[in-house]
Amino acid sequence: MNHFSGCPNTLFVVRHGESAGNLARNAANTARALEIHSSCRDVDVPLSPLGERQSTALGHWFGALPTDQRPTVVITSPYLRARQTTDIIKALGHFRYTTDSAGSLQDERVREKEFGILDGLTRYGISARFPEQAALRTSLGKFYHRPPGGESWCDVVLRLRSALEMMCREFHGERILVVAHSVVVLCMRYIIEGLSESDILAIDRSTEVANCSLTRFDTDTTVGKPGRMTLDSFNFVAPLQEEGTPITSASDAADA
Repeated sequence: MNHFSGCPNTLFVVRHGESAGNLARNAANTARALEIHSSCRDVDVPLSPLGERQSTALGHWFGALPTDQRPTVVITSPYLRARQTTDIIKALGHFRYTTDSAGSLQDERVREKEFGILDGLTRYGISARFPEQAALRTSLGKFYHRPPGGESWCDVVLRLRSALEMMCREFHGERILVVAHSVVVLCMRYIIEGLSESDILAIDRSTEVANCSLTRFDTDTTVGKPGRMTLDSFNFVAPLQEEGTPITSASDAADA
């Protein structure tokens, strides 16, 4: 477990809704293609129609919470699919904000993991075009492997530690919603719960983080000062199930 200088009362971490990139990756993998067809940068990939429905279902769920349980601060990845998810949830969630940010802050520290020279490639493309990187990833493991021009999971953890320290310092006692990406959800667990490499990779192997799933941490104020964040729920998809919205979990990542 990790202690911070202050803690939010509640931290919700949500993966964005299904994106056009998820669909393109599925199609490329099914065809055993080397590349994922995309007409834009990863940062500009939008939600799919289903991703909009998933975001709507989660927005309805937040809106049905008692007012004193809804988020008071919203932080989003700058990637379009995360911002669109955030906008839909905000429109339906009826949040009462305590910041001067019109309800949300964009923070590049919660962006998707960067893939460098592997960006846009399937696992077949990586093996065919960069066999040395495929071998290095196998040797080092996905937690420590950093493709040229990209990031390892450790790099994501480093920037998330900074983001979490900011949240604890500036939004102590608030209820924070972070809308980001699957690797961010997992790395948040790694940091807050004080997990090991083997712990988090075991979770990654056993559970695919679903689109618009919710992971929640609550602060236990009985444990020291100023308290400790503990995991309440992980990969919670009941809001989608309640509205009959299909659940998807396709990865955006070449190293999935």
